[in-house]
Amino acid sequence: MDALIRKLEHFTQFTDEERQALASLSDLPVVVGPRQDIIREGDNPTGVNLIVEGYAIRYKALPDGRRQILGYFVSGDICDLRVFVLKRMDHSIAALTPVAVRVISEKRILEMTDRYPRIMRALWWTTLVEESISREWLLSMGQRTAAERIAHLFCEIYYRARIVDLVEGHRVALPLRQTDLAEMTGLSVVHVNRVLQDLRKQGLITFDGQVLTILSPEKLEAFALFDPLYLHMDEGKGTVTRTAPVTARAG
Repeated sequence: MDALIRKLEHFTQFTDEERQALASLSDLPVVVGPRQDIIREGDNPTGVNLIVEGYAIRYKALPDGRRQILGYFVSGDICDLRVFVLKRMDHSIAALTPVAVRVISEKRILEMTDRYPRIMRALWWTTLVEESISREWLLSMGQRTAAERIAHLFCEIYYRARIVDLVEGHRVALPLRQTDLAEMTGLSVVHVNRVLQDLRKQGLITFDGQVLTILSPEKLEAFALFDPLYLHMDEGKGTVTRTAPVTARAG
């Protein structure tokens, strides 16, 4: 549960009792294999899924198999805090890598939030950040160019991974196939391949489908018109300092 606590403490500082309450939220994690569904659209959610280790995605699919990836989860991310109020899932959650998942029951969530208002506010914050990220993805789909979309996604994942200590230098594990990037950004696989080649040629990144290295965070952020404000990591005790001011590119 350490990743969840580290993430929430970017919003507030917990007491030892509150940390212990968070640490005891659920039983031992369940391991889900790579490219397997954690929960499917139409399933009855019995609790809230917390990613303890590994990487996962939220997606929706059409009857013919075409899929849109709607979100990306790293360690410490809760997959929809309020999902237990639904009778049936309206989307699916799948593992990209082997994923350790803790299922937190509705009862445990309600008991903890009733007893610890500071934890309740921190969990509210996570849902607001999740909604803010969704809005930013919609903005990218509607207004950013193909190259800006992928560059912006890379910046976001880099920041979110850094919050939970998953970044070494400027390297972060990123187990995404080009088909995954296409389904995240609304592009064809051919277009994704061209964009990745262009970002490499510009000296902004290296990426092999497993590890992303951002060679120049400042230049990549400027290229993507990336502003981490929407991640709301400076709301309380912790802060994520930007690497450079964003400036629009000429032309």
